[in-house]
Amino acid sequence: MKFGTISEKGKNQIVIKIDEEHACRLTEFKKLANIECGQSILELIKIIGNKKDFLLKLKKTLHHANKIKISDFDWLPPIQNPSKILGVAFNNIELMKKAHRDPGVPNFFLKPPSSLQGHNKPIIVDPNWGAVIPEPEICAVISKKAKHVSPENALNYVFGFLIHNDVTSHGLKFQKDSIAITYDSDLARPEFYTWRNLNGPNDTDAFYVYHTRSKGTDTFGPMGPWITTADEIENPNKLSVTGSLNGDLFTKDHTSNYRFTIEECISEASSYFTLEPGDLISFGTTGKGTDKFPRGHKSLLIGEQKGVISISIEKLGQLSNPIKHQKGGA
Repeated sequence: MKFGTISEKGKNQIVIKIDEEHACRLTEFKKLANIECGQSILELIKIIGNKKDFLLKLKKTLHHANKIKISDFDWLPPIQNPSKILGVAFNNIELMKKAHRDPGVPNFFLKPPSSLQGHNKPIIVDPNWGAVIPEPEICAVISKKAKHVSPENALNYVFGFLIHNDVTSHGLKFQKDSIAITYDSDLARPEFYTWRNLNGPNDTDAFYVYHTRSKGTDTFGPMGPWITTADEIENPNKLSVTGSLNGDLFTKDHTSNYRFTIEECISEASSYFTLEPGDLISFGTTGKGTDKFPRGHKSLLIGEQKGVISISIEKLGQLSNPIKHQKGGA
């Protein structure tokens, strides 16, 4: 099943996709099947976690619901207030080839919920921010509390999957959120340098790079439009991904090109973070280029482009967001 969140008459409304043109309101099922559904997808996830036959009941009554046109929707992010949004950096086999050293584990960063943006809503960029790029990614929605889960059991903690455009400003990152320092030799510990090549035995330079502005700026987290439940995705590590600008492909790739599988990422994350229902984990960019955009998403600088960025992931649908240039951003 596919669940989304829309704004209708100033209120949030959960909708379920029926076909390519129609959906229905989840509130109808309280009447049709005497099912308590909650007021948000986050509440719904918690309810479903305690009722194994919940989705089956919904499917059985779906054809009785009143249809509404998807084209009329004012989309919101499917989940507005997760306790955390985790991203996996450099989770791509080709990108990792350029690393000084493979860390051997997923690299994580956090993205604030305030960055989330709905389908068809603008990505707002100040052209003075320099290089701002789209990053097409698959994202998991956690279904129940998870801590120290194994890769083998990781997918048992996933409610569903959705599309995420992890918009990133390298300009903001290197202009405002990075600093280089030189450590005194007595403070320079060996573990500070295991991740990079050294420029001689006396190299004690350290580089601090943060993702606060570069990934967390308002509108830098388009997601949706639908959450596709996990039972409809046989293997999330075998899905095709495309990204386009005004219909011109800038990337065509596959989740099988991730350096770490989705299960490995969830397991590693749960070793450090208590994952809560509704938490979001975005698994990294699939970034192979095309003839027009040979470097894929890195060829597309949002601050210099106009139009609509669309990301399609097999079985999940398509997420589209127009580019808007505005001084100072959102």
